[in-house]
Amino acid sequence: MSELVSTRIRNTAGKLGLPHLAETIREYTRRADEGKMGYLDFLDLVLSEELAVRDDRRFRQGLRLSKLPHHKTLDEYDFSFQPELDPRKVKDLATLSFVEGKANAALLGPPGVGKTHIAVALAVAACRAGYSIYFTSLDDMVRNLKAAETTGRLTNKLGTYLRPGVLVVDEVGYQPLERAEANLVFQVISKRYEKGSIILTSNKTFSEWGQVFGDEVLATAILDRLLHHCEVISLNGPSYRLKNRLQAIERENDVA
Repeated sequence: MSELVSTRIRNTAGKLGLPHLAETIREYTRRADEGKMGYLDFLDLVLSEELAVRDDRRFRQGLRLSKLPHHKTLDEYDFSFQPELDPRKVKDLATLSFVEGKANAALLGPPGVGKTHIAVALAVAACRAGYSIYFTSLDDMVRNLKAAETTGRLTNKLGTYLRPGVLVVDEVGYQPLERAEANLVFQVISKRYEKGSIILTSNKTFSEWGQVFGDEVLATAILDRLLHHCEVISLNGPSYRLKNRLQAIERENDVA
Protein backbone atom coordinates (compact mmCIF):
# COMPACT_ATOMS: atom_id res chain seq x y z
CA MET A 1 0.00 0.00 0.00
CA SER A 2 1.43 3.37 -0.97
CA GLU A 3 2.02 6.03 1.66
CA LEU A 4 -0.44 8.33 -0.13
CA VAL A 5 -3.25 5.76 -0.01
CA SER A 6 -2.40 4.89 3.58
CA THR A 7 -2.62 8.55 4.57
CA ARG A 8 -5.95 8.99 2.78
CA ILE A 9 -7.40 5.94 4.54
CA ARG A 10 -6.21 7.16 7.94
CA ASN A 11 -7.75 10.58 7.33
CA THR A 12 -11.04 9.07 6.16
CA ALA A 13 -11.12 6.66 9.10
CA GLY A 14 -10.59 9.56 11.49
CA LYS A 15 -13.48 11.50 9.95
CA LEU A 16 -15.70 8.42 10.26
CA GLY A 17 -14.87 8.10 13.96
CA LEU A 18 -12.75 4.98 13.50
CA PRO A 19 -9.51 5.90 15.28
CA HIS A 20 -8.47 2.27 15.72
CA LEU A 21 -8.63 1.70 11.96
CA ALA A 22 -6.57 4.82 11.39
CA GLU A 23 -3.89 3.46 13.71
CA THR A 24 -3.84 -0.13 12.48
CA ILE A 25 -4.55 -0.05 8.73
CA ARG A 26 -1.00 -1.17 7.93
CA GLU A 27 -1.36 -4.13 10.34
CA TYR A 28 -4.62 -5.12 8.63
CA THR A 29 -3.08 -4.99 5.18
CA ARG A 30 -0.10 -7.03 6.37
CA ARG A 31 -2.43 -9.73 7.70
CA ALA A 32 -4.43 -9.63 4.48
CA ASP A 33 -1.28 -10.07 2.41
CA GLU A 34 -0.04 -12.96 4.55
CA GLY A 35 -3.42 -14.68 4.41
CA LYS A 36 -3.92 -13.94 0.72
CA MET A 37 -7.36 -12.55 1.58
CA GLY A 38 -9.91 -11.59 -1.00
CA TYR A 39 -11.61 -8.22 -0.90
CA LEU A 40 -14.63 -9.43 1.06
CA ASP A 41 -12.50 -11.33 3.59
CA PHE A 42 -10.38 -8.22 4.10
CA LEU A 43 -13.48 -6.08 4.59
CA ASP A 44 -14.87 -8.64 7.06
CA LEU A 45 -11.59 -8.54 9.00
CA VAL A 46 -11.58 -4.76 9.26
CA LEU A 47 -15.23 -4.46 10.24
CA SER A 48 -15.03 -7.30 12.80
CA GLU A 49 -11.95 -5.80 14.45
CA GLU A 50 -13.50 -2.33 14.58
CA LEU A 51 -16.71 -3.70 16.08
CA ALA A 52 -14.73 -5.57 18.76
CA VAL A 53 -12.78 -2.42 19.62
CA ARG A 54 -15.95 -0.35 19.78
CA ASP A 55 -17.72 -2.95 21.96
CA ASP A 56 -14.77 -3.07 24.34
CA ARG A 57 -14.71 0.73 24.55
CA ARG A 58 -18.45 0.80 25.26
CA PHE A 59 -18.04 -1.95 27.87
CA ARG A 60 -15.30 -0.07 29.72
CA GLN A 61 -17.27 3.16 29.60
CA GLY A 62 -20.35 1.37 30.90
CA LEU A 63 -18.40 -0.05 33.83
CA ARG A 64 -16.95 3.36 34.60
CA LEU A 65 -20.41 4.91 34.81
CA SER A 66 -22.03 1.99 36.64
CA LYS A 67 -20.82 2.82 40.16
CA LEU A 68 -20.08 -0.87 40.72
CA PRO A 69 -17.91 -1.37 43.83
CA HIS A 70 -15.71 -3.85 41.91
CA HIS A 71 -15.78 -5.80 38.66
CA LYS A 72 -15.65 -9.39 39.91
CA THR A 73 -16.96 -12.16 37.68
CA LEU A 74 -18.60 -15.51 38.38
CA ASP A 75 -15.30 -17.22 37.56
CA GLU A 76 -13.94 -15.64 40.75
CA TYR A 77 -16.81 -16.91 42.92
CA ASP A 78 -15.97 -19.90 45.14
CA PHE A 79 -19.04 -22.11 44.78
CA SER A 80 -17.33 -24.83 46.82
CA PHE A 81 -17.62 -22.61 49.90
CA GLN A 82 -21.42 -22.52 49.47
CA PRO A 83 -22.30 -26.24 49.00
CA GLU A 84 -26.04 -25.61 49.36
CA LEU A 85 -26.00 -23.22 46.41
CA ASP A 86 -26.62 -24.88 43.06
CA PRO A 87 -24.15 -23.29 40.60
CA ARG A 88 -26.50 -24.06 37.75
CA LYS A 89 -29.07 -21.60 39.08
CA VAL A 90 -26.53 -18.79 39.09
CA LYS A 91 -25.14 -19.74 35.70
CA ASP A 92 -28.67 -19.79 34.31
CA LEU A 93 -29.00 -16.17 35.46
CA ALA A 94 -25.70 -15.40 33.75
CA THR A 95 -27.31 -16.23 30.40
CA LEU A 96 -29.17 -12.94 30.99
CA SER A 97 -32.49 -14.30 29.76
CA PHE A 98 -34.12 -12.56 32.73
CA VAL A 99 -32.59 -9.25 31.63
CA GLU A 100 -33.79 -9.78 28.08
CA GLY A 101 -37.27 -10.39 29.47
CA LYS A 102 -37.05 -7.31 31.75
CA ALA A 103 -37.48 -9.57 34.77
CA ASN A 104 -35.71 -9.41 38.13
CA ALA A 105 -33.30 -11.43 40.26
CA ALA A 106 -33.18 -11.51 44.06
CA LEU A 107 -30.27 -12.85 46.11
CA LEU A 108 -31.19 -13.51 49.74
CA GLY A 109 -29.04 -14.57 52.66
CA PRO A 110 -27.05 -13.48 55.70
CA PRO A 111 -24.12 -11.06 55.45
CA GLY A 112 -20.90 -12.24 53.89
CA VAL A 113 -22.11 -15.14 51.75
CA GLY A 114 -21.31 -13.51 48.41
CA LYS A 115 -24.63 -11.97 47.39
CA THR A 116 -23.05 -8.73 46.22
CA HIS A 117 -20.31 -10.62 44.35
CA ILE A 118 -22.92 -12.53 42.34
CA ALA A 119 -25.02 -9.41 41.76
CA VAL A 120 -22.00 -7.49 40.48
CA ALA A 121 -20.90 -10.41 38.30
CA LEU A 122 -24.34 -10.53 36.68
CA ALA A 123 -24.21 -6.77 36.12
CA VAL A 124 -20.75 -7.03 34.54
CA ALA A 125 -22.05 -9.76 32.22
CA ALA A 126 -25.03 -7.57 31.32
CA CYS A 127 -22.74 -4.65 30.58
CA ARG A 128 -20.59 -6.87 28.38
CA ALA A 129 -23.76 -7.87 26.51
CA GLY A 130 -24.60 -4.24 25.79
CA TYR A 131 -27.02 -3.35 28.59
CA SER A 132 -26.63 -0.18 30.61
CA ILE A 133 -26.17 -0.86 34.33
CA TYR A 134 -26.18 1.10 37.58
CA PHE A 135 -25.30 0.02 41.12
CA THR A 136 -26.56 1.50 44.38
CA SER A 137 -27.20 0.44 47.92
CA LEU A 138 -30.81 0.87 49.01
CA ASP A 139 -29.76 3.40 51.65
CA ASP A 140 -27.86 5.52 49.11
CA MET A 141 -30.77 5.45 46.68
CA VAL A 142 -33.25 6.54 49.34
CA ARG A 143 -30.93 9.28 50.61
CA ASN A 144 -30.41 10.66 47.10
CA LEU A 145 -34.11 10.56 46.28
CA LYS A 146 -35.01 12.31 49.54
CA ALA A 147 -32.48 15.05 48.87
CA ALA A 148 -33.80 15.49 45.33
CA GLU A 149 -37.40 15.63 46.59
CA THR A 150 -36.47 18.36 49.04
CA THR A 151 -35.05 20.52 46.27
CA GLY A 152 -37.79 19.79 43.75
CA ARG A 153 -35.62 17.55 41.55
CA LEU A 154 -37.24 14.21 42.32
CA THR A 155 -38.40 13.49 38.77
CA ASN A 156 -34.94 14.15 37.41
CA LYS A 157 -33.25 12.02 40.06
CA LEU A 158 -35.66 9.15 39.54
CA GLY A 159 -34.25 8.96 36.04
CA THR A 160 -30.92 7.84 37.48
CA TYR A 161 -32.60 4.64 38.66
CA LEU A 162 -35.11 4.26 35.83
CA ARG A 163 -32.89 4.68 32.76
CA PRO A 164 -30.46 1.75 33.14
CA GLY A 165 -31.35 -1.56 31.57
CA VAL A 166 -30.21 -3.23 34.79
CA LEU A 167 -30.43 -1.62 38.24
CA VAL A 168 -28.52 -3.34 41.07
CA VAL A 169 -29.95 -2.52 44.51
CA ASP A 170 -27.67 -3.80 47.24
CA GLU A 171 -28.25 -4.30 50.98
CA VAL A 172 -32.04 -4.20 51.15
CA GLY A 173 -33.03 -4.56 54.79
CA TYR A 174 -29.89 -3.44 56.60
CA GLN A 175 -31.68 -0.32 57.82
CA PRO A 176 -35.47 0.02 58.34
CA LEU A 177 -37.15 2.76 56.32
CA GLU A 178 -39.77 5.30 57.22
CA ARG A 179 -43.00 5.13 55.24
CA ALA A 180 -42.13 8.19 53.14
CA GLU A 181 -38.77 6.60 52.28
CA ALA A 182 -40.44 3.32 51.42
CA ASN A 183 -42.79 5.18 49.10
CA LEU A 184 -39.78 6.46 47.15
CA VAL A 185 -38.59 2.88 46.74
CA PHE A 186 -42.07 1.90 45.57
CA GLN A 187 -41.90 4.57 42.88
CA VAL A 188 -38.68 3.12 41.51
CA ILE A 189 -39.94 -0.47 41.61
CA SER A 190 -43.32 0.32 40.07
CA LYS A 191 -41.92 2.55 37.31
CA ARG A 192 -39.36 -0.10 36.36
CA TYR A 193 -41.96 -2.88 36.38
CA GLU A 194 -41.70 -4.78 33.09
CA LYS A 195 -39.54 -1.96 31.67
CA GLY A 196 -36.14 -2.86 33.08
CA SER A 197 -34.46 -5.46 35.30
CA ILE A 198 -33.58 -5.18 38.97
CA ILE A 199 -30.96 -7.30 40.70
CA LEU A 200 -31.22 -6.95 44.45
CA THR A 201 -29.53 -8.40 47.48
CA SER A 202 -31.11 -8.65 50.91
CA ASN A 203 -30.32 -10.14 54.29
CA LYS A 204 -34.04 -10.36 55.05
CA THR A 205 -36.61 -12.90 53.92
CA PHE A 206 -39.55 -11.49 52.00
CA SER A 207 -41.78 -12.15 54.99
CA GLU A 208 -39.68 -9.60 56.92
CA TRP A 209 -40.01 -6.83 54.36
CA GLY A 210 -43.01 -5.36 56.15
CA GLN A 211 -40.62 -4.45 58.98
CA VAL A 212 -38.00 -3.17 56.52
CA PHE A 213 -40.41 -0.82 54.76
CA GLY A 214 -42.38 0.15 57.84
CA ASP A 215 -45.73 -0.72 56.27
CA GLU A 216 -47.10 -4.16 55.41
CA VAL A 217 -49.39 -2.86 52.66
CA LEU A 218 -46.59 -0.91 50.98
CA ALA A 219 -44.19 -3.85 51.31
CA THR A 220 -46.79 -6.11 49.70
CA ALA A 221 -47.21 -3.67 46.82
CA ILE A 222 -43.42 -3.56 46.28
CA LEU A 223 -43.13 -7.35 46.42
CA ASP A 224 -46.09 -7.80 44.09
CA ARG A 225 -44.31 -5.91 41.32
CA LEU A 226 -40.84 -7.16 42.12
CA LEU A 227 -41.66 -10.86 42.33
CA HIS A 228 -44.12 -11.11 39.44
CA HIS A 229 -41.19 -11.87 37.13
CA CYS A 230 -38.29 -12.75 39.40
CA GLU A 231 -35.65 -15.43 39.91
CA VAL A 232 -34.92 -15.92 43.62
CA ILE A 233 -31.73 -17.50 44.94
CA SER A 234 -31.11 -18.13 48.63
CA LEU A 235 -27.59 -18.35 50.04
CA ASN A 236 -27.39 -19.77 53.54
CA GLY A 237 -23.78 -20.88 53.88
CA PRO A 238 -20.87 -19.50 55.92
CA SER A 239 -19.44 -16.01 55.54
CA TYR A 240 -16.62 -15.41 53.06
CA ARG A 241 -15.50 -12.35 54.99
CA LEU A 242 -15.34 -14.31 58.25
CA LYS A 243 -13.43 -17.09 56.49
CA ASN A 244 -10.89 -14.63 55.12
CA ARG A 245 -10.55 -12.93 58.50
CA LEU A 246 -10.00 -16.23 60.29
CA GLN A 247 -7.38 -17.22 57.72
CA ALA A 248 -5.60 -13.91 58.25
CA ILE A 249 -5.62 -14.43 62.02
CA GLU A 250 -4.20 -17.94 61.57
CA ARG A 251 -1.41 -16.58 59.37
CA GLU A 252 -0.61 -13.91 61.95
CA ASN A 253 -0.48 -16.54 64.70
CA ASP A 254 1.79 -18.75 62.58
CA VAL A 255 4.18 -15.84 62.06
CA ALA A 256 4.12 -14.99 65.76
